[in-house]
Amino acid sequence: MPSSRRTFLAGGAAAGVGIAVAGAFPSLAQAHPGRPRPPAGAGHVPFPPLVDDPDGILALPEGFSYTIVTRTGVTRLDRGQGVTPSSHDGMAVYDAGHGRYTLIQNHEIDPGGEFGVPHVKGTVYDAGAVDAGGCTVIKTDRSGRNLGEFVALSGTAANCAGGPTPWGTWLTCEETEDRAGDKWEEGGRSGVFQKDHGYVFEVRADGGADPTPIKCLGRYAHEALAIDKDRTKVYLSEDADGPNGLFYRWTAPHGVKLGPGVLPRLAPNAGVLAAMQIIMDDGSVLPDVAYLTSAQLGRPFPVRWVPVPERDARTKPVREQFADGQVTRGRKFEGVWGTDEGVYVVNSYAWDEGDLPADAAPHDGMVWFYDYKAQTIQLVTYFPHQTQSEEGTAVKYNDLTFDGPDNVTVTPWGSLVLAEDGSGASHVLSAIPGGPTYAIARNQLNDSEFCGPTFSADGKMLFVNMQDPGLTLAITGPWEKYLG
Repeated sequence: MPSSRRTFLAGGAAAGVGIAVAGAFPSLAQAHPGRPRPPAGAGHVPFPPLVDDPDGILALPEGFSYTIVTRTGVTRLDRGQGVTPSSHDGMAVYDAGHGRYTLIQNHEIDPGGEFGVPHVKGTVYDAGAVDAGGCTVIKTDRSGRNLGEFVALSGTAANCAGGPTPWGTWLTCEETEDRAGDKWEEGGRSGVFQKDHGYVFEVRADGGADPTPIKCLGRYAHEALAIDKDRTKVYLSEDADGPNGLFYRWTAPHGVKLGPGVLPRLAPNAGVLAAMQIIMDDGSVLPDVAYLTSAQLGRPFPVRWVPVPERDARTKPVREQFADGQVTRGRKFEGVWGTDEGVYVVNSYAWDEGDLPADAAPHDGMVWFYDYKAQTIQLVTYFPHQTQSEEGTAVKYNDLTFDGPDNVTVTPWGSLVLAEDGSGASHVLSAIPGGPTYAIARNQLNDSEFCGPTFSADGKMLFVNMQDPGLTLAITGPWEKYLG
């Protein structure tokens, strides 16, 4: 391996959990316009210990409480559409006025699911994807009380994460590469996909959806995305292995500014879809992010972007169109969230033989920040590998090990909230770029992952999903005291 990479590895992975150090990190003053700002001179108060929930669902710090908004198979959809689908995942929240919120929620379901998203006229992409994924729209009041839910998109598959747009819609991502003609079988049922999958779709907050795939953003195992402040670029992650996935940037055609309904109308080859290269000191391309460790926290690395040869993957998956060493790969490129200055992207973990490159350092999670102006990327939080994170050795439910960060959101005060999808107990975490990481919730019901954390714009409520058994939770408490 190149000497520069060996030098990086010599620093080793420092002991501890959720390491972060002082350095040139994104400023926490970059809260979004119109959102709460931290008071002058405010420091970060550690979250207090989690208190067991007498109902055995969600442990929270003293002073915090939760409401169950939806529950798979129990709460009902409007308009006679059935019950709430399963596998809640990515989500966005919008202020609906009159003391109400609107949530748009993904359901990460393959065809034949017990509680799949029902096909509703006007929302169906692929009639062959029966009881599969899609999106629902949920209305709540300021206390998290369920005021109704209905289907906005159906006939899609494995809708994992996605991202909110600056114009108030939701872009939902299919984490699959299924093709038209592929057969599926689940629970004694079977069928055939009638259309290709692995696309992005746009869903409106009023529930309107045009089930037209946004082909210009590529066809692959999409995870999440974010749009830059100029509305000319989209940053997208890929959760895949064999080979490991990529981080992408799509650039709009000259003169095109993104807005409501623009993306679905663009030609399949519109703009430029490109994959990330992280450039090392000797000018070589870092082949995989796992070669970097906590020793590089806060250090900016130059980034270049290499155009994707064939974005619709007609003959070969997009990530396989690049030779090893031509682009920078990463096991489980997951959550993505944008600010005015740049975009955060998460790698969940890499410690298994199947997902860790030779000679790389195992880790239990990385959070990166890509700076739009500088065109650099830096590691802002790092979770060193711990043996208890490995399957079969994790302590269940009451384990305080942090590992496997997945979805990410930026709070109204500029700090991060991460949802875990690791081993043992699952947590919702507060992470300060360049600072500490705290547990702000723990799943006491089972070892299911948390998904789709998202704050209301007024900073009053954190919505988050527990994927199994399918719960949407609204958490309230003195957020500003600990995040401001």
